[in-house]
Amino acid sequence: MDRTVCILQGHPDGKGKHLCHAIADAYADGAKLARARVRRIDLGSMDIPMLRDPADFGKPPIESVVAAQQAIKACHHLVVVYPLWLGTMPAVVKAFFEQLCRNNFAIEANAKGGWPRQQLKGKSARVIVTMGMPAAAYKLMFGAHGVRGFESSILGMSGIRPIRETLIGGVGALSRNQSEALLAKMRRLGKELA
Repeated sequence: MDRTVCILQGHPDGKGKHLCHAIADAYADGAKLARARVRRIDLGSMDIPMLRDPADFGKPPIESVVAAQQAIKACHHLVVVYPLWLGTMPAVVKAFFEQLCRNNFAIEANAKGGWPRQQLKGKSARVIVTMGMPAAAYKLMFGAHGVRGFESSILGMSGIRPIRETLIGGVGALSRNQSEALLAKMRRLGKELA
């Protein structure tokens, strides 16, 4: 089966290697073992402007975002990796998705005011989020609101289904063995294209 995976690494720091980078690398390694083609987008290395004028949603984005649109359009499976900052995604990840959704890329407005046309149907996704707090606390005490909003309002709204998630808590206290087990799990998910 011909499969293409697009891995979006959303840690904002483009200078350092963080757990998000290692997770993206491990997932890519697994996907390559499954003979999938892997495309990568590293938000930390991109200069992503903030979208300020709602009218800009109808206009084409900058060249680097157009390249990202092409990579996502060509993939069958999208993987989004980012750290949890203040209960949700870092601002640069949100800014990226606002830029990405320009020019009717993810959803096309209905001229009659009805439900928009979902432009990314037929794709699946996995959202992988790292956090300092226990993942169970984020789910139970906070309802995982930031992740759920992203999954339903951006990915789901664009037609992506199914959307699976992996919430990884306590990342500041991971031992070497726990880190290695985590990366092995990410390689396995990549190999399963799940």
